[in-house]
Amino acid sequence: MACYRTVPGAIVISVRLTPRADRDAVDGVGVLSDGREVAKVRVRAVPDGGAANAALALLLAKVFHRPRSAVAIVAGATQRLKQVRIEGDEPRQLAEIVESWSRLS
Repeated sequence: MACYRTVPGAIVISVRLTPRADRDAVDGVGVLSDGREVAKVRVRAVPDGGAANAALALLLAKVFHRPRSAVAIVAGATQRLKQVRIEGDEPRQLAEIVESWSRLS
């Protein structure tokens, strides 16, 4: 099972966010205790007032070479586990970026 799914005009990624990290980075793909795969992402921002979510959206926009407006947290805004939608004309190309993360783990 992958940590993403493609939908018309976008990709939706399951993310496990770690705030207050030493750097902003995507650390690959991990597996939760229930067997679900998630993208492991960390940001320097604190989880206060949406700062960590904003940092997550900005980081993913850079990674996917998309404008910040193309990235939206669609579920889990106040939780560590989130669903993030990234819009793009070619969802398959976005999926290839996520698939390359599994080699980072």
